[in-house]
Amino acid sequence: MEQYKKDFIEFMIDCQVLRFGDFVTKSGRKTPFFVNTGFYRTGGQLRRLGGYYARAIQEKFGLDFDVLFGPAYKGIPLSVATAMAISEEYGREIRYCANRKEVKDHGDKGILLGSPLKDGDKVVLIEDVTTAGTSIQETLPILKAQGAVQPLGLVVSVDRMERGRGTKSALKEIEETWGLKTTAIVTMAEVIEHLYQKEYKGKVIIDDGLKAAIDAYYAQYGAE
Repeated sequence: MEQYKKDFIEFMIDCQVLRFGDFVTKSGRKTPFFVNTGFYRTGGQLRRLGGYYARAIQEKFGLDFDVLFGPAYKGIPLSVATAMAISEEYGREIRYCANRKEVKDHGDKGILLGSPLKDGDKVVLIEDVTTAGTSIQETLPILKAQGAVQPLGLVVSVDRMERGRGTKSALKEIEETWGLKTTAIVTMAEVIEHLYQKEYKGKVIIDDGLKAAIDAYYAQYGAE
């Protein structure tokens, strides 16, 4: 596993973004782990987060694209932070764009924030996590309504590696349904590999009991 992935896992724990316990996902599944990027709350945290996303995008998609699109609401700061990181770390000026939940009919009108989308724009979408692919179903029609844009792929922070609407993972379903490449900064398999029975700051994060709960979750909801 690359060092930046290990650093990102520890960064999520430090920011309380990755937590273990008893949670319920948006799709109604009871889960022993939860990822909430809403806990990135400072400028320094967002700067680091943008750097991790930028690295994952560069490795999977390269930087030959025009717009980074963040679905409202959590995708908005992700798109801004990552566009800044790509500029600072790779010298590539990528425009950022996001959508509003409701169309604005005065001032800066329309459904979009940030850069307008133009015919021919190559677009990478950025999200926190995806469990059932619902956000993509809502977002792609908004993109395509703006013109002849070309969605290239989707990047998330953590691949939960669980079933979407069928037996395959949500990311795999997105690839097959929408023709998008997908990637994640880390997968849950990498999280478990890095944390299981290993001390971090004097504490074992994933012990045998928690590992058993995670294994049981994947026995029920794990993707093929």
